[in-house]
Amino acid sequence: MITTSSGRPRIGVLALQGDVREHVRSLAAAGATAARVRTAAELDDVDALVIPGGESTTIGKLLVTFGLLEPLRKRVRDGMPAFGSCAGMILLADRVLDGTADQIGIGGIDMTVRRNAFGRQVDSWESEVEFDGSVVRGVFIRAPWVEDCAPEVEVLASVGSRIVAVRQGSLLATAFHPELTDDARVHASFVSMVKEQ
Repeated sequence: MITTSSGRPRIGVLALQGDVREHVRSLAAAGATAARVRTAAELDDVDALVIPGGESTTIGKLLVTFGLLEPLRKRVRDGMPAFGSCAGMILLADRVLDGTADQIGIGGIDMTVRRNAFGRQVDSWESEVEFDGSVVRGVFIRAPWVEDCAPEVEVLASVGSRIVAVRQGSLLATAFHPELTDDARVHASFVSMVKEQ
């Protein structure tokens, strides 16, 4: 593990588009050293990566433009912990419904995700979500949901009958944006996952 002098894990935040600053703040509150990642060299210099909310098709295209798609896919295949929120959940899904014809993904979680499942931007909402035994505030903005997942995928949270948070091995994904609240417990859960590696 790449750790700082303080012994904190070094966790990258994919800094191409989306809630980068908010994830950096939440990771620091959860006991990690956060670093913005825009290049393959910067990706090599972190223990784990957060893929932020934003727009999944735009982030996918920027991964190609910045030469990060294949290095990131390889790191995920090789077991690097990754956490995707909203658009990040879509990018970590093996299968995407309602995607664009040129939808780009990283993959890694054996699930089918439906893009914009909860509606358009004007349908954004907040709700309390029971996440892995704790109640956290979920901010849902054009959020996806998990249509189905393999038995190896652990469901961590649902809203009604809709799955909104999952974990498979070293990968974590939420349909909501924990980085848009002052509660760092979801990020703390991810930091613990990274320390277990």
